[in-house]
Amino acid sequence: MSDQEILFSTTKKSFTISAYLDRWHFIVLLVALICAVPVLTVFSYVFQPAGDVWRHLTETVLSDYVINSLLLIIGVSFGTLTMGISCAWLTSVYNFPGRKVFQWLLLLPMALPAYIIAYTYTGMMDFAGPIQSNLREWFDWSYGDYWFPEIRSMWGATSMLSLVLYPYVYLLARAAFLEQSIVALEAGRSLGAGPWKSFFKIALPMARPAIITGLSLVLMETLADYGTVQYFGISTFTTGIFRTWFGLNDSAAAAQLSTMLLIFVLVLITLERISRKQARYFHGSNREKRHSHLELSPKKAWLATFVCLMPVLWGFILPFIQLSQWAIETYADMVDSDFITLIWHSLSLAASAAILALLLALLLAYGQRLKNTKIIHIAVRIASMGYAIPATVIAIGVMLPLAWIDNTLDGWLRAQFDVSSGLLLSGTLFALMFAYMVRFLAVSVGTVEAALGKIKHSMDDAARSLGLKPRQVLFQIHMPLMRRSLLTAILLVFVDVLKELPATLILRPFNFNTLAVRAYELASDERLADASTAALCIVIVGIIPVILLSQSINKQKT
Repeated sequence: MSDQEILFSTTKKSFTISAYLDRWHFIVLLVALICAVPVLTVFSYVFQPAGDVWRHLTETVLSDYVINSLLLIIGVSFGTLTMGISCAWLTSVYNFPGRKVFQWLLLLPMALPAYIIAYTYTGMMDFAGPIQSNLREWFDWSYGDYWFPEIRSMWGATSMLSLVLYPYVYLLARAAFLEQSIVALEAGRSLGAGPWKSFFKIALPMARPAIITGLSLVLMETLADYGTVQYFGISTFTTGIFRTWFGLNDSAAAAQLSTMLLIFVLVLITLERISRKQARYFHGSNREKRHSHLELSPKKAWLATFVCLMPVLWGFILPFIQLSQWAIETYADMVDSDFITLIWHSLSLAASAAILALLLALLLAYGQRLKNTKIIHIAVRIASMGYAIPATVIAIGVMLPLAWIDNTLDGWLRAQFDVSSGLLLSGTLFALMFAYMVRFLAVSVGTVEAALGKIKHSMDDAARSLGLKPRQVLFQIHMPLMRRSLLTAILLVFVDVLKELPATLILRPFNFNTLAVRAYELASDERLADASTAALCIVIVGIIPVILLSQSINKQKT
């Protein structure tokens, strides 16, 4: 082969690779733009003149939405920080009975959606529930003879959310405590710092960035919650959006409320990132690993066991037992052909969303690997921002543009051909799937990015030198190496979609129910025992990601 032929072949191959890079580049930008549409739609209503409904909201209930949302995030912050940090510190530093079991047992409340634990505790603590019924029987009390706390209140909602969200703080705080050098604590003790002073002056400040990150996740989930606050009758932004959309039939005012909620979330994200940038803690030793856990006196050891047991007991064990008891009592009436249809709807919807999210995540993450420019990096981050946005906001942002497309097309067809197109996009599974992608794509992207980061770029270069195209490198080399991470991404999105309530309530097609919606409907009708079967199915499937997380923890040196 002559030099000219070699040069021509090399040039042709370079143009081919460049064309593939441009194609991936275009795909990444397109996906990011589509995922940004719901958020941009909601923000666009900031510039729309206020209508009568919005003025009514500002004069009557808007202040309640703001105050209750603030009280909720303050209370949940206190609860999750107290439980998460204390349990993380004890299991990381000290040796006590059950420590190894609690390392993963403390994650179990993550399997319980907040609205399900709210339904369960309401059924347990209501006047006709087992707790008050037994008290009246044991002490021969009648109605009005005793005082009992009202679970359907602000403190009740705060407690329910804290019990299921503290694992976010626990996970990140424990990882930070495990990474801290033993030398820092030993130096503090040599200077006279006792256990409490070492914790507050040394360990806690060093773990602050991780704790703040976990807390930001907790607060975003708190602001996004609908099922718990709606069931407990607490007026927040999410309940206000639903009332405005369905009760007052004003999409513009609902979008403006969504914008205010979105601003709340953006402020939290900004504060978290500022805190992370300003917090810098270092140590000068290479002795990173702990040699052994510190021993406690027998009394303090059992106290540590008690402290770690309480969140698990109240956050998972008691609700799970109560749900199981109700399900055993009612399954004969609840499990029928309609219930099987519910399971099929839920599983097929979750599986489809998980697979689609994985495919999009592969496109985004691999496109970024091929051409990691600043604009590509920003595009991937935009496509992944949905997880920080409440599902209610995303649902409103999805419904408005799709409804506009449907109405525009229907109007044109009626004018030109005197026929109606009906609802082609809004009110269909397409709208619901679109919302799921915007909301949960970040879960898949993060998992795929982490897996791709472990594969050396030299493997890509070697594969291309053998004539493989970028697409072939992805499917033949990268995906087999990442199969465990890809399965994890599918399972995480699967469970998130299965538990999702507000977006499903807004966007589901007519007469299309899922397990989450069915549990919500039955609980709203005060049929708490009947709701247990659907709720228990969600909880059992929700244990899957907890198992994955516990396996990850067990690989660490504890």
